[in-house]
Amino acid sequence: MADILSLKESVVVYLDRSGGLLKLTGDCKPFNDRQQAEAVYRFCVGVNPSDVIEVDPELGDCVLREPLKATALFQSVCFLAIRTLSLIDKLHTESQVIVILKLTHLPPFPEYTMDLSSFPRGYGAMRPVSMEGLVIAMTRVTKYTQGARFLCVNEDCPCSAGFRHIRVHAPGATESATVGESFSCTMCCFPLKEDVKFRALGDKQLVELIHIKALDGLSGHQRGSIRHQSITVFLRDELCNSMRIGRLYRVLGIPVHVHQWPGTTRSVEANSVRPWEPEYAHKVSPRFEELLKATAGSPWRFSAVVAQCFALDVAPPGFYSTLKLGLLLSLVQTGADAKGTFHNLDLLVVTGDTLIPDRLMSHSLNLASRRVRHQAPGEMFASLSRDEHGAGTANIHAGSALLATGGVCMLGDLSCYKKERLDAIQSALESCTASVFIPGKKYGEDSDQQLSFPLQCSFWALADASRRTGRAECAVLGTAEMGLVPVQLGDAFGLVVQCKDVGEHGRRAQTVHTLQQAVRPGKPLYPSCWEFSAQDYQELVAHARSLQVEISPSAEKLIHGYYMASRRVRTQSQGVEMSVASIKLLISLAEAHCKLCLRTQVLEEDAVIAVILCENSVTLRHGASALVIPPDALFLCDVGELDGFHRRDATLDELHQDILRFIYAYAPGAASYITEE
Repeated sequence: MADILSLKESVVVYLDRSGGLLKLTGDCKPFNDRQQAEAVYRFCVGVNPSDVIEVDPELGDCVLREPLKATALFQSVCFLAIRTLSLIDKLHTESQVIVILKLTHLPPFPEYTMDLSSFPRGYGAMRPVSMEGLVIAMTRVTKYTQGARFLCVNEDCPCSAGFRHIRVHAPGATESATVGESFSCTMCCFPLKEDVKFRALGDKQLVELIHIKALDGLSGHQRGSIRHQSITVFLRDELCNSMRIGRLYRVLGIPVHVHQWPGTTRSVEANSVRPWEPEYAHKVSPRFEELLKATAGSPWRFSAVVAQCFALDVAPPGFYSTLKLGLLLSLVQTGADAKGTFHNLDLLVVTGDTLIPDRLMSHSLNLASRRVRHQAPGEMFASLSRDEHGAGTANIHAGSALLATGGVCMLGDLSCYKKERLDAIQSALESCTASVFIPGKKYGEDSDQQLSFPLQCSFWALADASRRTGRAECAVLGTAEMGLVPVQLGDAFGLVVQCKDVGEHGRRAQTVHTLQQAVRPGKPLYPSCWEFSAQDYQELVAHARSLQVEISPSAEKLIHGYYMASRRVRTQSQGVEMSVASIKLLISLAEAHCKLCLRTQVLEEDAVIAVILCENSVTLRHGASALVIPPDALFLCDVGELDGFHRRDATLDELHQDILRFIYAYAPGAASYITEE
């Protein structure tokens, strides 16, 4: 008894030092404004374990090892404080006070960490733990019973009135443990009957959390036969709607076993939830730093070498360089900036032979911070099932696009999709949202509901041009055969890159490349090229993605001028409306090229690359305009030698001037904001 009193004294000292008593005073005021007495009064108390240990190590140990006992101590102290200070006039018994201890953190020791890839299945102590995971499913918010008042049916018993029998929710308890008809009076053993008008309800939401490594099985590169099991997290009251599908979170909670006949399931009662992102070392390898110094004289050369030497184990140098550049630009541009705004760069590859482009995209997928390779028969956005934990509501499961939040979702060959699915992809690309319809009658609700989820990932896809539709006969000059993919879907992607047939020479080079890899695995195939490892590219992309860039006035003027000129030319000659999305694409491409070159200010030269890629993309869908840019303008010549890079720089300088002349000719007032060179 003396130990309990000592712990309660320590609780009073901690609440006084931390401001908890002052907060308790403020939390009690709303309860006095209500006319009817409450069955229970719920309070959240912030607890910093480190500060508690400084006050009383024994109390700190109790908070970390026996949270239910610690909760009872805080409950008793809060009740005494409320009664002593007369904060709530209608409060009668200690059991009416519900205290929720909100832990700020846990010690960084293995005993307080639960790894979702290997968490134990056996019974253990109900102690708080910290875990990180990915939300793959969640239910809608439903109600649960926070507390209920029971009265003895024996009128002669003192428990037939008042608030002597109060039942409240405990971690791991089901609804039947809080309310039911099988409870008996502790004084006379007569049955208890609930006073329904005093039932206190709260909000509840169930979330399925899984280890981030589980996504390796969805990227097509998982090694071994590892299986991952999700765990259910219960969010209650103020924690509801604090988590979103497809996001990573760090959860502090108490592992419990929920007993539901005929079995027992393991779950976690969440105590606090915070967004979480794995920490990556943002650095650039010495080899890339050396390359950056060697190419400092040209704003275009570094990105050209990076693209030229990328994925040499898939294709020989000089092949698919524009596609490689597009993939790298998409990788470095996919992510959120310092203001929390998400940026993405969708990519559609048009090709007559999908084998090598598909391998290049699969290879590049490994560099994404989050990667999912979608299979055509699977669910792309969201699906529904009935909750298995007794709530009876709809459980919303994340599809590939939501699981790829913050990264890349690779769709593969679009010719494998039915028309209904292609329409859904187009709608999702245009609105950047995914919708799911929840029928009310099926899931115990009075009305139907339509929920929308933001899509925050980049989409990669292939269009097989060999599946011709017959529209090439009357096509405008410069357009590409996109197979079974509608032009509207190509417009929704934004950036379209064409991979032409490499010809007999290219096929022979690819064959030699494949044979050399088989005969001499692990050895350098092209000693004349810069050698960069996969780790080097991972570090480069991660560092470039973390850069925060600003667009210079000259680059902004060039982009604006090209957009106005192209809009006027294509509207008058082709009837093609250049939407505002074109401006966003241009800015996104310019920023991506700036990041890939490891700069923080978007130069006019970055805008030139953006204009070339955008103009080629629009030409592939709608035909050539007055601004004639060759299809492979970024890699017209072989850049394997130093002289090739000089010729490439000269070619880009000429295209820069062509773009300026195009703006002067077709954009009204261009001369007033672009300096003639």
